Amino acid sequence: MSNAISTFPTPVNEPVRQYLAGSPERRAIDLELKRQSGDIPEIPLVIGGKEIRTGRLQDVVLPHDHRRVIARAHLAGEAEIEMAIRAAVEVQEAWAAMPYTSRAAIFMKAAEMLAGSRRVLMNAATMRNQSKTAHQSEIDAVCELVDFIRFNVKYMEEIYQGYQPPVSPTGFWNQLECRPLEGFVYAVTPFNFTSIAGNLPHSPALMGNTALWKPAPTSLLSNWCVMRLFMEAGLPGGVINFIPVADAPAMSRQVIASEHFAGLHFTGSTAVFRHLWKEIAAQIDRHRTYPRIVGETGGKDFIVAHASADVAALACAIIRGAFEYQGQKCSAASRAYVPRSLWPDLRDRLCGEIATIRVGDPADFRNFMGAVIHEAAFDRCRGYIERARASTSTRVIAGGGCDGSTGWFVEPTLLETTDPQYESMREEIFGPIMTVFVYDDDAYDETLALCDRTSPYGLTGSIFASDGLAVLKAQNLLRNAAGNFYINDKPTGAVVGQQPFGGSRASGTNDKAGSPLNLLRWISPRTIKESFDPPVDYRYPWLET
Repeated sequence: MSNAISTFPTPVNEPVRQYLAGSPERRAIDLELKRQSGDIPEIPLVIGGKEIRTGRLQDVVLPHDHRRVIARAHLAGEAEIEMAIRAAVEVQEAWAAMPYTSRAAIFMKAAEMLAGSRRVLMNAATMRNQSKTAHQSEIDAVCELVDFIRFNVKYMEEIYQGYQPPVSPTGFWNQLECRPLEGFVYAVTPFNFTSIAGNLPHSPALMGNTALWKPAPTSLLSNWCVMRLFMEAGLPGGVINFIPVADAPAMSRQVIASEHFAGLHFTGSTAVFRHLWKEIAAQIDRHRTYPRIVGETGGKDFIVAHASADVAALACAIIRGAFEYQGQKCSAASRAYVPRSLWPDLRDRLCGEIATIRVGDPADFRNFMGAVIHEAAFDRCRGYIERARASTSTRVIAGGGCDGSTGWFVEPTLLETTDPQYESMREEIFGPIMTVFVYDDDAYDETLALCDRTSPYGLTGSIFASDGLAVLKAQNLLRNAAGNFYINDKPTGAVVGQQPFGGSRASGTNDKAGSPLNLLRWISPRTIKESFDPPVDYRYPWLET
């Protein structure tokens, strides 16, 4: 461990560029999108710092034009996964022994490269791979990932320097050592945020651990750009091993069965996370140490409006919260509780605004939304819309169109229901569908209780009210309904260093990515007591007569 003190500056959030027409960044992203459109790279595995091409290839396609292949990825099998486990174990001791300032310098270099020379490349890759607009990609793939790295470096320094015992009494010296875990971390990342894909393997690695990274099959191009960024910044081979696979369950079984498996860093569905937890429990006798399990899973995120809410602000929050990035955020608003007195005005505003939203290729800057990620997501959204049309309690009042002929396009859709237990009020959809339940104005308390108990999740939510007592009541009654709670704001868009992100209940372990709380999960503290003048006689003074 380095003896350096106060090495790193206090981080600030990376500014979000706006990509206005005629701006330098707009011209740069247009050129990069055109450049990438003529390139179909082959994405290798990276094991022990070496690129490995297995010949087992998977096409990566544009969600908004699914006939177009944008990359081909080599896939790992059992032999390559075992090779990655060995590589992670072999480099673990040397990486853990590296001064934390040296580990930090590698990732800080990656952040500077991403904020500068690699910015446009990463943005364009994410726009194409995940069908994000330039604005959404800029926030995610650049600014948030840069923030994760810069803030995590500072948090790491605070942990190493700040978590020490109080001053020792004379004759002793007490220390607390923040060791990495005894084994590797398995990082399972989602398709929807390039920043999360980079954060899940890098945050344990920053604390001295090694990692196996299983990227989502639908975001391999942007994730490969992240892996290349780490490598170009000087990350030693074997610290993070990049392992695309065709059979994710088989990889998980193999990884979890290893005696060196020491932790799971996961973002994805609740069902998969629960399954992995059970797998870990079933293999617990094989593990050298009890594995750390950190997961951020699903959400059924809410907006509750009080009768004193500002209707214009409420309408904006619903549209941005529910429909940005096609609702493919675990924090996306997908259910709203609106008082009857506000509903006519709000409904007219929402229907009018939804009619203006353009859906299409993110390279066309007039489009507010792109496509959902793949055919299964498209079919799931279409199923919810079709069942709403057939329902006696629920109706489609805006949007509802689905067209999968070229891309997986789902229109922003607004449902109104008279049944607060209707499926789209309870179940995570992960698409651009918002359901509104209208309640009587004098049933505000009952509606808060209804909101709290309707869904098993507890990720994000917001209250809209100008009445301070109504805000306070919601904040108290919905205490456990959301790990990230917003007042007069949409329930999406958590910023690293400002709103550490995570929820509980069925939404995860609430270890708050983008805060010291998450990094603390990747260390195993050791207390050291050194006695300068140890006693030589076992007899205590009280034994004397």
